Amino acid sequence: MKKLGIGLIATIAVFLIGLLGYLGILLAGNYVIDEKKLVMNSATQLVDEDGELITKLYFENREPVSIDDIPDHVQEAFVATEDSRFYDHHGLDVKAIGRALYRDILAGKKVEGGSTITQQLAKNVFLTNDKSWLRKTKEAVIAINLERNYSKEKILEMYLNQIYFGHGAYGIQSASTMFFNKPASELTVEEGAMLAGLPKAPSNYSPINHPDESKKRRDLVLSLMEKHDYLTPKEAVRLQGKTLALDIAEVTKEPAFLTYIDMTLQEAKTRFNLSNEEVLRGGYKIVVPLDPSLQKAAYEQFQNEALFPGSDPNTPPQGGFSMMDASSGGVVAVQGGRDYVQKGLNHVTSKRQPGSALKPLAVYGPALEKKEYNPYTLLKDEKIDYDGYSPSNYNNQYEGQISLYDAVRVSANAPAVWLLNEIGIPYSKSYLEKSGLAIEDRDLKIALGGIDKGVSPFEMMEAYRPFIGDGKHIEPYFISKIYNNDGKLVGEANQSEEKVYSKQTAWYMTRILEGVVKNGTATSGEANVEISGKTGTTSYEGVAGGSRDAWFVGYTPEFVGAVWMGYDRTTESQFLTGGSEYPVQLFKKVVNASLTESSLKEFKKPSGVNDMEKPVSLPKINDVKAQFDFLYGLPAIKLKWTASSDKRVVYHIYEIKDGEREQIAEVEGSGEYTRNSISFFGSVSYEVVPYNPLTEQEGEASNQASVSLFERFKNDKEEKTEKKEKKEKKPNDQEKQKNE
Repeated sequence: MKKLGIGLIATIAVFLIGLLGYLGILLAGNYVIDEKKLVMNSATQLVDEDGELITKLYFENREPVSIDDIPDHVQEAFVATEDSRFYDHHGLDVKAIGRALYRDILAGKKVEGGSTITQQLAKNVFLTNDKSWLRKTKEAVIAINLERNYSKEKILEMYLNQIYFGHGAYGIQSASTMFFNKPASELTVEEGAMLAGLPKAPSNYSPINHPDESKKRRDLVLSLMEKHDYLTPKEAVRLQGKTLALDIAEVTKEPAFLTYIDMTLQEAKTRFNLSNEEVLRGGYKIVVPLDPSLQKAAYEQFQNEALFPGSDPNTPPQGGFSMMDASSGGVVAVQGGRDYVQKGLNHVTSKRQPGSALKPLAVYGPALEKKEYNPYTLLKDEKIDYDGYSPSNYNNQYEGQISLYDAVRVSANAPAVWLLNEIGIPYSKSYLEKSGLAIEDRDLKIALGGIDKGVSPFEMMEAYRPFIGDGKHIEPYFISKIYNNDGKLVGEANQSEEKVYSKQTAWYMTRILEGVVKNGTATSGEANVEISGKTGTTSYEGVAGGSRDAWFVGYTPEFVGAVWMGYDRTTESQFLTGGSEYPVQLFKKVVNASLTESSLKEFKKPSGVNDMEKPVSLPKINDVKAQFDFLYGLPAIKLKWTASSDKRVVYHIYEIKDGEREQIAEVEGSGEYTRNSISFFGSVSYEVVPYNPLTEQEGEASNQASVSLFERFKNDKEEKTEKKEKKEKKPNDQEKQKNE
């Protein structure tokens, strides 16, 4: 009895010790398990508006997938390979551990592992890679508690989403996309078997780098599946006879997209309060308005050395390019430099002097909002001193007066400054601010783009949008919509608009700036679509003919964009050797590359606005002729000249008599005029002067033409003599013919 009591007490003691040990394991497991670590890093997808994948952003290229979307035969392949008793144990497989220990002892070294899938998950998620007994103990503790807290299906799901398959692919979904270009739900038995063979040694069994070894490993997995009754022998043999049949779809970072990616991450941070790390780990889906054809075209042209003229052959100039959808405000392409690196200097947002590209925003757009100005209003084109500031035209030539249209077209400086002085600087700045340009400058140099801190290509793109957007400003954006890992919409772009100009002003500016491209300073290069825009160049005083900055800011019926070129620091050895013709050419090449059959190629006049009359080009007349004529039986003088094909041209007829010049008539669209009241005395001549009814300006006077009364009588006498001779000669000819 006494021995029986001692045995009972010992048994109870062992039970209590075991119970306490098990409770200790549970408590320890709860202590070491951090639930947040089970939230795996997931790749964020950047997709276009049609849902097409552009690229992935990640620390680990992982796309978690539900166990319900993983076929049973794929699950079975992993269980057969990694943990055949997975559904029978509770985290630790004592039988497998014993068998592994026995074989290790016989071999005198470690030859077989006994880790379960649950232990591997515990090790991958919670532990370091050290080989200590303490780590193995923690691994066992965590495995038991994972089994206690999660179902077998959930543990297998976490494991399949966690493991590394090589080539940057984490998780079964990314691996399936990587190697077979399909989702995990579509994996076949042999494809699943190949993937199940990779986690043991992803590099050694890579189907890309070591296809033979990968196939051998796959066939071994198929044999294991047959051994554990997941396949029949016949099925295993048939599947082992198949090739690997890869369809590689590795997502790489296209260098053309680097600027766009950086600016998208920045917008996620500033607009949606998502840090870069959160985006790279969080498995978001970010819908962006990027146009891949435009983005790649911009990148390619930035590699074109012929478009970047610089003085230093070893260090070519830099550039910045930005373009957005004119309707929505979505940014379709950006290029931060010719050799842009991630997180490097971004010339899209770097501020530079805009030169004359600012004139439409600071002067002409605001002026047209005033009723007293229209595209053909005459502006003063003279060299004027404004309290010590005396701007010059680039060619030092002045017309005295020039139309607003022509002042923009030829980029004259003097009329721009004069007009800014007329409308007022505060008035001008109010429109700059509404267009997205807040500047501190308060002097007339604003008219010529002389602002202290400069502006960026991105800002100029934004500021020009009202001209094509019915006079309304919209804030550009990179992120149309953003969804979290659960597919929930967490943010979207604000596409609200604010009025800057009337629709009439915007349309006038479109037509005026179209003239710049067709007949002004932006004619360089060829475009297969209508473009409106303005050039800008800032001179480098240190070198004759050198430039600091070259710009073109413009738009098509669909896109608004800005191009800047220049050195980051202009010196006597590093300066632009060309002007704005180069950004003009780059802009045109980029938009040409993006055109399709459905692209809008012509500007459409908005409803409710008046179209701007086409400019009148005055001809030079040097062939005026005067001759006597008769009108209603009375002597008259008839003037003739070559008229312009433009019937709107008016011709002022001047009579110069005894040194005095007087306008005697006005002819519209015709090349002749008859003067029926003539003087037979004194010297009289005539000249024709073309007149522009739009600008109310005369052009150059023609040659002077005259005819005297003496010449008329002389001509009459010569004509009578000639007729008489012909009459007398005719009978003689007849007689001669008769004799013959």
